[in-house]
Amino acid sequence: MGSEMIGGIGLASLLVLMMLRVPVALSMLIVGVVGFSQIINMGAALSMVKSVPVEVLSNYSFSAVPMFILMGVLAAHSGMAGKLFNSTRMICGGWKGGLAISAIGSCGIFSAISGSSLATASTMTRVALPEMERYGYNRGLATGALAAGGTLGIMIPPSIALLIYAILTEQSVGDMFMAGLIPGLMGLVFYSLAITVVMRLKPSLAVAGEPTSWSDKIKSLAGLSPFFGVFLLLILGIYFGAFTPTEGASVGAFATLLYALAKGMRARGLWQAVQETLALSSVVFFMLVGAETLGYFISVSRISFTISEFLLSMDLTPLVVLLCILLLYFILGMFMDSIAMLVITVPVVFPIIQTVGIDPVWFGIVTVLTVELGLITPPVGMNVFVIKAMAPHVGLGEIFKGVAPFIAADFVRLALLIAFPVLTLFLI
Repeated sequence: MGSEMIGGIGLASLLVLMMLRVPVALSMLIVGVVGFSQIINMGAALSMVKSVPVEVLSNYSFSAVPMFILMGVLAAHSGMAGKLFNSTRMICGGWKGGLAISAIGSCGIFSAISGSSLATASTMTRVALPEMERYGYNRGLATGALAAGGTLGIMIPPSIALLIYAILTEQSVGDMFMAGLIPGLMGLVFYSLAITVVMRLKPSLAVAGEPTSWSDKIKSLAGLSPFFGVFLLLILGIYFGAFTPTEGASVGAFATLLYALAKGMRARGLWQAVQETLALSSVVFFMLVGAETLGYFISVSRISFTISEFLLSMDLTPLVVLLCILLLYFILGMFMDSIAMLVITVPVVFPIIQTVGIDPVWFGIVTVLTVELGLITPPVGMNVFVIKAMAPHVGLGEIFKGVAPFIAADFVRLALLIAFPVLTLFLI
């Protein structure tokens, strides 16, 4: 049996294992070890099992992952999220649908130091949903806005997904972060426009909040200052070379810790934040170990090169190849977690996009945006289920109906980024 055939069987087996609800990281590890042993030998496979965890856990670049996670957890535990929503509510809450726009804005700003879509969605739901329900907002609109707003965490830097993509493909983390900035801000604007359009079409879904004076709006900006301070410290520090993205993660985590301590966080709260960070980091690193193992198997099977040669023989344009890959991501995103999807598929598709001459940074951004769509599309939109867990009184159907306008906005954003790569690349 040829190595390419073994590679194909291995990938099919991976899908079967995940359909049987075997944890993604364990599925990748099993397929990687068994497949590698079939192509090389069992001794080499066992040697790989011993060396891969050491390679991943000792990789300096990966140390940014727990630091970014800690930064977001500290922000959630220190009360920053509540102050953030109060500030955006003062600015936008007097408009019709303003609380939903405030929730979107809060998600976008919170994600700038969280880096995680699920953490952003869960934290802001806890803060913003009761307020929108108090003002009589339609539950579908309210929860849909929060589910969609949470997806901004996967694109607006610092993003854990962009960090992992950069490391897996050996791209500059700083370039990926800068490239994600404008697409992330476009998401913030497009989601707000989607709410405005919904309000024009169905004004009964929401009411205007309490109007605020210009002086109150200006005073409310103080609640945004911790987020903008940490965000600008990170982005400007990385952009001007004051520190690397990995060092920047530590700087951002330390700055957030100082703020949390200044606002009264005590030893118990800090310990809870550390425990949550360790738990989330363990999940991510276990997936990275599985992905690295699977990557070795895919490499020796040469299946990605076989696929590349097949596509080249069909004489497809780079755009058609890109659209086929994005369609695959969109379908997988309906069923899989975003980070798991990236670590499984990037080793397969990256050689293909290199072969057809697609810019790897631009590809990373449009890929992450497509993965982001999967977080709110049925049947398994991860952010939707996070919102459902936080608000069990709201039906899944209501939430999925509520995210529909935001899915349409994301398709428009994706089309613009594909049509105009300069929107992604001109900052790098």
